[in-house]
Amino acid sequence: MTALPETTDKKLGLVIDLDTCVGCHACVVACKGWNTENYGAPLSDVDPYGGDPVGSFLNRVHSYEVEPKDGPAQVVHFPKSCLHCEDAPCVTVCPTGASYKRAEDGIVLVDESACMGCGLCAWACPYGAREMDQVAGIMKKCTLCVDRIYNENLEEVDRVPACVRTCPAGARHFGDLGDPDSDVSKLVAARGGIDLMPEQGTKPVNKYLPPRIKDRISRTQAALEPVADTPTGLLGWVDRALEKL
Repeated sequence: MTALPETTDKKLGLVIDLDTCVGCHACVVACKGWNTENYGAPLSDVDPYGGDPVGSFLNRVHSYEVEPKDGPAQVVHFPKSCLHCEDAPCVTVCPTGASYKRAEDGIVLVDESACMGCGLCAWACPYGAREMDQVAGIMKKCTLCVDRIYNENLEEVDRVPACVRTCPAGARHFGDLGDPDSDVSKLVAARGGIDLMPEQGTKPVNKYLPPRIKDRISRTQAALEPVADTPTGLLGWVDRALEKL
């Protein structure tokens, strides 16, 4: 079995704003593209345009309709990928040492040359964040684009995960969550960032910013309310003229 480092120098991870995410799936497409063309073996797609398509994705977006107690029903888009847990059960269950957590930055990775595709890590992950690549026969997962964030051939603005760089709504943030003075840590503190399924005891590094409660009166209801009993101004004159026709 693989041992976890006692401590890590950094805790690199994502902060995802559920109030801002619009469910456009741009992060999914960017993740698929970057990880197919660069790190490790390409992510598979079997019969992508057929009747039974199967493929590997390291990031997915789920959409739910929720109805808060103090507000109207709303749709929440929920992106999910590996959370790079501090106490990662996918690492400790791995029989070959292929799954490991880096001491220098806390990123959980898979050594594809050592993975035998047993699937134990997928069973151990409570978040369903690992996928078996059916073509390569090995386990795949989010790498936080480790081949981007340290790549000095890229402009500094591009040294973030592909999903973060691509998000048009600015819902995804990347940084060191082990540093209380980092932008992501300040964002979590300001917005009350939460862990996903904290009862699992995995101590996920990634955090979610909860969606805000929407207004009780919807925009549609407000638009239906009359702004004046009697039309005035130019539009009022046009309205009266049309009534005489």
